[in-house]
Amino acid sequence: MRRNKAKEKVKTAKGRKTASTNWLKRQINDPYVEKAKKEGYRGRAAYKLVEMNEKLDILKKGQVIVDLGAAPGGWCQVATEKGAKVVALDLLEMDELTDVDFIQMDFMDDDAPERLKDMIRAYNDDGLADCVLSDMAPNTTGHKQTDHLRIMAVVEAAYWFAKEVLKPEGAFIAKVFQGGAQNTLLAEMKRDFKTVKHMKPPASRKESSEQYLIATGFKG
Repeated sequence: MRRNKAKEKVKTAKGRKTASTNWLKRQINDPYVEKAKKEGYRGRAAYKLVEMNEKLDILKKGQVIVDLGAAPGGWCQVATEKGAKVVALDLLEMDELTDVDFIQMDFMDDDAPERLKDMIRAYNDDGLADCVLSDMAPNTTGHKQTDHLRIMAVVEAAYWFAKEVLKPEGAFIAKVFQGGAQNTLLAEMKRDFKTVKHMKPPASRKESSEQYLIATGFKG
């Protein structure tokens, strides 16, 4: 008996907002969601890092990696599969993972960077990491200019932290939206890293304005 390959429909429940219904439709009909379930990843976002790493070969065995905005843990899973140790942070709770040291905290809190540095020192006496990943994104307001400023504030904070903890030749990956990174930040990154580029991995939904800012070869 042949399976009906037509897209599954979501019944609109009373009281459910249109946005929620649309999100459910995307989830049900998203091949990455199904693939994540089959392969044991905690979310479809894991494949964004998988795809970026396939092109750039950033993640290596024995590395210490910082994952900002880590929950539910898909990127941590990808990094540890490559043999890395991960220091992770998120405002939300995250279930334990092997080789992941997690703290539930807002990265924008004043003492968050120092807490993370202490966690890195548990792996490296010098307190330095090989890579800083940031999939953080503030809640959107619907006002494009405001949302762009808010995400860039988070990206810049993650970048300044990365500069403090990265080893020479280290890498920085951060989620950005709309037009990507602002020119002033890009110019600074190009001084600090050998290569800086934007990438939209196939796992990023087409309708999403997200892309990733990738800097490699930290000059120290």
